[in-house]
Amino acid sequence: MKIMRTTLAALLGTFAIAGVHARTDKTAPRAEVIFSNPENYTDAADSQRGSDIGREGNLAELRDHILKRANSYVPEGQKLEITVTDVDLAGEIEPWRSPQAQHVRIIKDIYSPRIDLSYKLTDAATGAVIKEGTSQLRDLTFTMNLYADRTDRRLYEKALLDDWLRKEFGRVKK
Repeated sequence: MKIMRTTLAALLGTFAIAGVHARTDKTAPRAEVIFSNPENYTDAADSQRGSDIGREGNLAELRDHILKRANSYVPEGQKLEITVTDVDLAGEIEPWRSPQAQHVRIIKDIYSPRIDLSYKLTDAATGAVIKEGTSQLRDLTFTMNLYADRTDRRLYEKALLDDWLRKEFGRVKK
């Protein structure tokens, strides 16, 4: 009985690993995201004084979102390189409200999300540049939009990135 459990566990582990490899090969990211001097960004941190850990967590969330979405917008055989040069998250930390609100981001119309970036779309095989440019992403009406998942902490920034990807690259037909 003990041998059978071990063998079954080993088989399940093998299938799990094979499943991860199969998914990874099919959905290999078609984008690369570089954060240029993130310590100088306008507002990418998690509190009034900010922290490297909070900033890195917020930026990692944005990077993961771009990598996930890029597969829908960047055609197979092409690679999108995005260099983010500034981030200003939606909302502001207003420490004067109370000591307990040091990590609470207040969302108001005047605190709109901003992301500055440059990008280069290349042919993955030859490296030839297909399209390149810079963009200053802004949404001054972000509080008037309807969002499906209002529990996402970075929903305004992700919507800003989604709009940019759709306008700049259009959706790839599958």
